Amino acid sequence: MFTVSKQTDETSSIKTIRFKEGLAATPGQFVMVWVPGVDEFPMSVSYSANGLGITYQVLGDGTKALASKVQGDRIGIRGPYGKGFAIHGKRLLVVAGGAGMAPLAPFVEEAVTHKTSVDLVIGARTSSNILFESRAIKAGAKVHISTDDGTKGFKGLAVGLAESVLTGGKFDSIYACGPEKMLLGLLRIAESRGLPMQASLERFMKCGIGICDSCAIDGKHVCTDGPVFSERDLSTFGELAKTKLDMCGRKVPV
Repeated sequence: MFTVSKQTDETSSIKTIRFKEGLAATPGQFVMVWVPGVDEFPMSVSYSANGLGITYQVLGDGTKALASKVQGDRIGIRGPYGKGFAIHGKRLLVVAGGAGMAPLAPFVEEAVTHKTSVDLVIGARTSSNILFESRAIKAGAKVHISTDDGTKGFKGLAVGLAESVLTGGKFDSIYACGPEKMLLGLLRIAESRGLPMQASLERFMKCGIGICDSCAIDGKHVCTDGPVFSERDLSTFGELAKTKLDMCGRKVPV
């Protein structure tokens, strides 16, 4: 059981909850969060030093209950689980779509401390939804912004801006987290340029340890084989950006 230290509004729909207790986690790993009496669900780790932090979008009953917690409340945490990001190369392109910036923020910070150059594309629907821009700038990343409505930066999707950034320089690897259609677009670009890529996938998850099969994708489990996959695995996923399993185990469109 972890003790809540504070909640922070990051955007109109995204919050960060911090705990007094820390947790050693590799950027990209996740924890299972138990809100007593409500539900348990997976969440990416957005801070591990100086107290565990989880950054989440308020959507369903579980995250609404999490958002109601105040300093001193207790939340169940188990983990960390899964495979995180690994730094490969000296110049990296990192692409975040929406709340996908949550697990990428600590990765950017770690990469910069290893004297790695990071160009970061943050994609959002509108300027008020941009997540962790100042945090990334403070870490030392070169930040590029795309918004669907053009209220800040490049008008259009993050994939389009990422391709433009790639054209302007020589990169060693691509890293990403966000909607699967964005990941599929980046995978096609990585393949065409012969670049390695690592991407974090999000699937419905019940156990977090490879038992329930709810997060399966083409024979692999996101919770144990991922959530971070290389371009080698991503290229074999016929379900990527097409279908997923819902909470009842039915295959539904992404």
